[in-house]
Amino acid sequence: MLTVRRIDEEGIPAIRRIAAVAFPATYRDLLSPGQLDYMMEWMYSEESLRGQFRAGHVWFVVSADGEPCGYVSVERQGGRLFHLHKIYVLPRFQGIGAGALLFRSAVAYVRSVCPEPCRMELNVNRHNRALHFYERMGMRKLREGDFPIGGGYWMNDYIMGLEIAGTDTDDCPGADGQRR
Repeated sequence: MLTVRRIDEEGIPAIRRIAAVAFPATYRDLLSPGQLDYMMEWMYSEESLRGQFRAGHVWFVVSADGEPCGYVSVERQGGRLFHLHKIYVLPRFQGIGAGALLFRSAVAYVRSVCPEPCRMELNVNRHNRALHFYERMGMRKLREGDFPIGGGYWMNDYIMGLEIAGTDTDDCPGADGQRR
């Protein structure tokens, strides 16, 4: 059984445990070992995660039969603009709906704090196989960019977006990406 819960800074150890496996598994064929190490420290050090919480990132963790197996992070970046920063699931739990549940939880959170129509965006590496997951969830490519992240490294991403209707309609995509 899958469950999702919003976490606070006390959930940082769970995020770090999941990230230590899920992030390298996602990018080991796309990024150099040096860039993987750099990005793990940049995004997942305890100090970085605490800073993300202080900056207003909202985190949810999904568990399968009580075992934490994935997470999502979303941040409001403007009145009607939200950014999905991170969504990762441990490889052995992929394909059971954990990612879709996390995605829907992020959308539900956005809708709860922004009853007006708004947009959720995310950056995804142009060669990441998760691109197809985001398309199934209703996102579309808006633009692409190459972003320096320090250490001489770059992120080469698509920026994808999902238009989220106000709370007076049921416009949240389901696990199959179809609007309800």
